[in-house]
Amino acid sequence: MPAFVVGAVVGILFFLGYRYYSRYLARKVYALDPAFVTPAHQFNDGVDFVPTNKHVLFGHHFTSVAGAAPIVGPAIAVFWGWGPALAWIVLGTIFAAGVHDFGSLAVSVRHKARSIGTLAGDVINGRARFLFLAIIFFLLTLVNAVFAVVIGNLFVAQPGAVIPIVAEIPLAIGIGVYIYRTRSSALLPSLVGVLVLYALILVGNAVPVSLDGLAEALGFEQTRNLWVVLLFAYTWIASRIPVWVLLQPRDYINSHQLFIALGVIALGVIVGMSRIQAPVVNDVPEGAPSFFPFLFITIACGAISGFHALVSSGTSSKQLDKETDGRYIGYMGAVGEGSLATGAVLATTAGVAATQADWEALYPDFATASGGATGNFVNGVAQFANNLAVPLDIAAVFAAVVVISFAATTMDTGVRLQRYVVQEIGELTGIRVLARNLTLATTVAVVIPLAMALLPGGGEAGYTFGVLWQLFGTTNQLTAGLALSVIAVWVTRRGKNPTAVLVPLVFLLVVTTWALILNLRNFVDAGQWVLAPLDAIVFILAVWLVVEAALALRSAFRERGTAVPAEGGSGAGEESVVARANPDHGESTSGSTEGPAGRAGR
Repeated sequence: MPAFVVGAVVGILFFLGYRYYSRYLARKVYALDPAFVTPAHQFNDGVDFVPTNKHVLFGHHFTSVAGAAPIVGPAIAVFWGWGPALAWIVLGTIFAAGVHDFGSLAVSVRHKARSIGTLAGDVINGRARFLFLAIIFFLLTLVNAVFAVVIGNLFVAQPGAVIPIVAEIPLAIGIGVYIYRTRSSALLPSLVGVLVLYALILVGNAVPVSLDGLAEALGFEQTRNLWVVLLFAYTWIASRIPVWVLLQPRDYINSHQLFIALGVIALGVIVGMSRIQAPVVNDVPEGAPSFFPFLFITIACGAISGFHALVSSGTSSKQLDKETDGRYIGYMGAVGEGSLATGAVLATTAGVAATQADWEALYPDFATASGGATGNFVNGVAQFANNLAVPLDIAAVFAAVVVISFAATTMDTGVRLQRYVVQEIGELTGIRVLARNLTLATTVAVVIPLAMALLPGGGEAGYTFGVLWQLFGTTNQLTAGLALSVIAVWVTRRGKNPTAVLVPLVFLLVVTTWALILNLRNFVDAGQWVLAPLDAIVFILAVWLVVEAALALRSAFRERGTAVPAEGGSGAGEESVVARANPDHGESTSGSTEGPAGRAGR
């Protein structure tokens, strides 16, 4: 099957979804009003609340929700075949992610741009806010652990990426300081930053950096684990400094990298006339995880992601110029991430192997498939770049730099957001030292995922991907379920038809709870007494979510068509404890509002 044909069909379906289904959502479900005064105008302060051109805001929103997650998940999920993987990406993007991302933005705009966590307490009840915090805590723990291992594995496999990635830190800081002091546009400096970064790829390829000797001297069994320790030490520092110093300028650089990577995949497929070598439906070996439900949690970001609710309600809702722009920002942002996930499928089914036998050697079982997924994506993109006359060794370093850049920004943001969650939990439980001591909160936010990443579990192809990624997916989908619950209650109370929201909500609750039950049984049978309790806790949260959503929806149907008290409420001043307790929250330059919630979708 020609990869170009598959990509073109997916692109047409995405276009139709945006053209027709998002219009239905905008008119009949979310009832957007072009005359509604958005929070960006109502609370315009030139810092957080800034009316922004929809095309500029789309760039911010898209790069915030896109990152390494829609690469890793699809690269694993093609183990079941490229047909099921692409089917979930397409259907999930059009009928789940678009509804979720668009709806999170719409409901936040109608509630003074408050975050989805605060809205859970307002729209459902106070228990839902605690549920949200608990789910996010586990979600961040898992994603920080997984992405640390992703980066560590890539540094070992592609030592040429070390110099450009390390050099990107002072490069981004220099750009951030320049923009902050001159109050100039970020476009030109960030483009220069990309050029410098790609020039350093040549240097890194010529001078690869390996820590094998140092790891052995320090007693590390795997060099990857030394990288993991260094990464968490770095994020401990990075999460403490203001966002404009490092996170924002690196985000500017990565936004260009995102579009460059998509362009390389698309052009490489066309020029190389690449063909998909993987089977449409793979005959997986006995004992492998079942297609249903695990496919739908393995591909989380790229089909639907709870992280996107944090972006939509965290920063994008504060910058929306017109309420009707929400269709373009929210729904099209989901389509953009679905496109990146589609590129990951093509890279790992068409670019990475010349024959079906070659592909089957890369995906013989689930452990190998999940452990090698990121490397398969890197090699696939490298082949596409090679089709464009880029030398294969340099192309491989380029692909690794793209993935590591996204994953590193995810870790930076994840640890920062984890610290905020730890502080808010400390505030709610009355543990003031945890709520007020930034050093202690940051240390807790680092130590827990660090320990999870270093737990023994079968090496590079062990539980870290095959299991932790599944737990990440279920927790991420639970976050999406909570957001959809809030949206469904809000839509119902306004007298609109909530079916478009309820269908993905019910589906997510079914697949996540089913997967949690199956994993719990497997963990107990295998004697994994760290992962089994973690799975059990997430399962309890899932059941809790089902109960809370059902009760809230029953109440909403009784109140259907009545005024929603929270709309037009007390506004931006009622932000969460997180926002009040952290002086660096929301610092920005040139009107950007890129805070920690805004980057959570990576």
